[in-house]
Amino acid sequence: MPKLSRTLEKKRPRIRARTYLTMGALLIVFVSTAFAARTFHGFLAHDARFLLNAPTYRARQEGITVLGATNTSLGSVQQVFAQDYGRSIYDISIAERRRRLLAVDWIQDATVSRVWPNRIVVRVHERKPVAFVNVPHESVLLIDGEGVFLSPPPRANFELPVLSGVWLSQTEAERKLRVQAALRLLDDMGPAAATVSEVNATAIDEMRVVADIDGKAYELWLGDTNFGSRFHNFTDHLAELKAGSPGATVFDLRIDDRITAR
Repeated sequence: MPKLSRTLEKKRPRIRARTYLTMGALLIVFVSTAFAARTFHGFLAHDARFLLNAPTYRARQEGITVLGATNTSLGSVQQVFAQDYGRSIYDISIAERRRRLLAVDWIQDATVSRVWPNRIVVRVHERKPVAFVNVPHESVLLIDGEGVFLSPPPRANFELPVLSGVWLSQTEAERKLRVQAALRLLDDMGPAAATVSEVNATAIDEMRVVADIDGKAYELWLGDTNFGSRFHNFTDHLAELKAGSPGATVFDLRIDDRITAR
């Protein structure tokens, strides 16, 4: 037994030495990796090859490529990255730039990608306008299916009806409710929707339209259902209505089996 105790005592220092050597090697690897990572980060952050170029009149020199933007202002998109020009694309916060892009007029969704060595690619999904809106004390605006107002872009040519019953003071949810009601009405009318120049969605259970038929504008009260059948019933009996109510331009179609001149 005494011999065994002396043997164990001799082995303990060797075990401790091996442990210290292993820990030291791991520490060296950790420090080396951290130093290499810091050096690599500094290289990506400061090397001139990775710096984002500011917009110029020469498109091939621009650091930002915008795809899918038809009505979106390119200047507004570039302004989102104004603080990034002259900086490495490595240091640009992609998530933050995307969040700011979503606040730009016409942009419904967007993705931002780094393209090494020194370019940013922005892919835009634009909002789709469904109607014009006459806003008091404002210029004519467009509105999309979500109830979001849009500024008409220069030189744009949209053939859309006018939607009344929506205002700036309404919440986006309130506007969306009226826009969706108008879209359901137009969809139910089918090809005849092309005759509609204005939809009044002030009360979604009392929908009204202005339709241009044979060169004359008629205001039609359609109620809250059966829009297409009520409209076709009106056009089928238009000659009779003209004879019985000459000069009338407003008709109540809310009861399916009758038409009343107002």
